[in-house]
Amino acid sequence: MSILFQPSSLKGLELANRFVRSATWAGLAEPDGSCTANEIKIMARLARGRVGLLITGHTYVSPEGQAHPGQLGIYKDELIPGLKSLTGAVHEAGGKVLCQISHAGLWADAALTGLEPLAPTVGTPDELPYARPPQGRPPRQMGRADIERIVESFGRAAERVKAAGFDGLELHGAHGYLLNQFFSPAFNRRRDDYGGAVDNRARLGLEVIRRIRQGVGPDYPILIKLGCQDFLEGGLTLEDSIQIAARLLEAGLDALELSGGTGASGRLASGRLGINSPEKEAYFREEARAFRARLDLPLILVGGIRSFEVAESLVLDGTADYLSMCRPFIREPELIKRWQEGDRCPATCLSDSKCFDPVWAREGLYCVVEERKAQ
Repeated sequence: MSILFQPSSLKGLELANRFVRSATWAGLAEPDGSCTANEIKIMARLARGRVGLLITGHTYVSPEGQAHPGQLGIYKDELIPGLKSLTGAVHEAGGKVLCQISHAGLWADAALTGLEPLAPTVGTPDELPYARPPQGRPPRQMGRADIERIVESFGRAAERVKAAGFDGLELHGAHGYLLNQFFSPAFNRRRDDYGGAVDNRARLGLEVIRRIRQGVGPDYPILIKLGCQDFLEGGLTLEDSIQIAARLLEAGLDALELSGGTGASGRLASGRLGINSPEKEAYFREEARAFRARLDLPLILVGGIRSFEVAESLVLDGTADYLSMCRPFIREPELIKRWQEGDRCPATCLSDSKCFDPVWAREGLYCVVEERKAQ
C-alpha cells in the first residue's frame, strides 16, 4: 500500500490518508455568514470521495474582517448550528474537518461590511504600494485596543469552532490577510511592539494562538496556513517565515500548511496557472524543504500538486507529511477515491482558475470546463 493511503495521527486526530482539501472559498454562505445546505453538500461529497482531511473556506471572526461575498462567518454564537450541521454531515460521511478562521484586515470589503477596514499600518501608495483595500475605502491603523479586540475575536471564534464539532482549526496566516499583514514588512511599518523586528511582527500571531489555546484546551489541534514568502519587494522572506513559524510552534501551534504569495503577487500568487507537467507541480517544495531542515512539526504542502507520483515522492523524501489541494477537488471531488482504487492518472484540473468566476457571480463553486462538457 502506498504511504499516501496509510493511516496517520495529527495531534491525536486519526486520518485515513495523507490528502487534505485546502481551504476553498465557495461563496455559498448567507449574507450574515450562515452555513447553507449547498456548502454542506460540497463538504460531504468530498468526505465520501475519501479526502482524508477537509478544511472549510476562510471563516471571518469579526464583522469588519469579511473579505468576500458568501463567505462563512463565525463571529457570533447564532452561526454555530449551521456549522454543526456541516460537521455532522462530514462525520457521517466518514471524514474529518477543520474550520479555517480568518480576518481580512485592510483587504476586507467595506462595501460588504459597511465598516472601516483595519490595517497594521496606513500610508501613501508610495509608502505602501501593495496595501490597496477593495472598493478603495481607506483603512484605519489598528491601535492597541483594536489589537486586543481582534485577539479576543479569534479566541471566541475558536471556542465556537470547537462547539460546532470541528476536529480542529486552522488560522489563516497567508495570502495577504491580517495575520500575514502583520508578519510582512510590505504591509507592517509599525514602530511599536508589533512592528520592525521579526519577533515584533510575529507578536499578534503569538497572542492569537495563546488566546485560542486558553479557550480550546491543550489537546485540540491548532494549525496555521502560513505564507513561505510574499514574493513582493520588501515583503515577507523565507527566513522571516521560518523564524515566525518557530515562535508559533513554541506558543502552541501543532502543524503548518505551507503556501505563499498574496493577492498582490501576480503570477507568483498562491493559485498559479498552467500546472501541466510534473516539473511545475508543488511550486513551494523548495521552501518546504527549508522549513523541514529547521523545524520539527507536521507539514502540509499546498500548491500545484496534480499527480499521484509527485504527491507520493514528496512524502517519501520527507518534503511534507501531507499534501493539500484546492482546484483539483473542484473538478474531481472523488479524485482520491479514484487514485486509491487504482486509476493513478493525474488530476484533470487545467489550473486555469476559471472555477472562481461563478463564485464571484454568486452562482456556486464548480468547474466551468466540466460544466460545459455536461451541457
